[in-house]
Amino acid sequence: MPFLELSLPCTEAQQPRYERALEDVGALAVTLADAHADAPDEQAIFEPGVGEQPLWGELVLTALFPDDTDGLILLAALEAFDDELDWTQARFRRVEDQDWERAWMDQYVPLRFGERTWIVPWNSDLPAEAQTTTAAIVRLDPGLAFGSGTHPTTALCLQWLDALAGDNALQHQRVLDFGCGSGILAIAALKLGAAHAVGVDNDPQALIATHDNAERNEVAGRLDVYLPNDEPVATYPIVVANILASALIALADTLIARVAPGGQLAMSGILAGQEDEVIARYAGEFENLRADRLEDWMRVTGTRRRG
Repeated sequence: MPFLELSLPCTEAQQPRYERALEDVGALAVTLADAHADAPDEQAIFEPGVGEQPLWGELVLTALFPDDTDGLILLAALEAFDDELDWTQARFRRVEDQDWERAWMDQYVPLRFGERTWIVPWNSDLPAEAQTTTAAIVRLDPGLAFGSGTHPTTALCLQWLDALAGDNALQHQRVLDFGCGSGILAIAALKLGAAHAVGVDNDPQALIATHDNAERNEVAGRLDVYLPNDEPVATYPIVVANILASALIALADTLIARVAPGGQLAMSGILAGQEDEVIARYAGEFENLRADRLEDWMRVTGTRRRG
């Protein structure tokens, strides 16, 4: 089927806010390109290091939406989400379907997070460093759902899970991945020693991607996925929520109720500068709250008070 494509120019500094707004209004995919790709002095960007996301100074940001999306309504929603950004330069066109997932995967390379966690394309050979008995290998085919490991918010959460595993804090535990996307965090937790995981997402496509990736990694029997209204009420010793700061604040009561007393919580999807508001919202129920930064994004972690 065809798609509605939105494209607009932006700077590297503006990119996180534009991307956040587009994802919030339902973009199926967001891609970035050099605004001066044809210039003779173009800066080439090759494979980035782990956790790095180098960008050009001036970009063209492209987002895909379902074909029946109304462009004017979409622009109104974007302006309502962030009216300080300039949406007047947005351009629309209809594009025919192609194998977006395969095209993306052709550019995706194995990545390492922490001491033992590896995210590897389903059709890629394992790097030599990953061929050890202690390596936790996640074979991923994220499709159009968010969560490949290349975004700093996902990287921050993977590093946190890897550190928990290093402290034996994941072994035989139950984990909640709230806003699971492709299921990358839930599957990584299972590969790192968790006994069972639950993924929750409001996008049915994300649940399909999570289930498919769980089957590919042979953990489907230990991972359940739910839409928010279908999620069984339960508490977990480990909860990770990689969503947006606004959602973390709005859903604080829900997330707090999911963390068992003494349990660990990690939250990301937080732009630098938003972490204080998130910490303030959770401070009454959590101790040892701290914020860690990767590029323009933050991760907030803490321990649920016991009484």
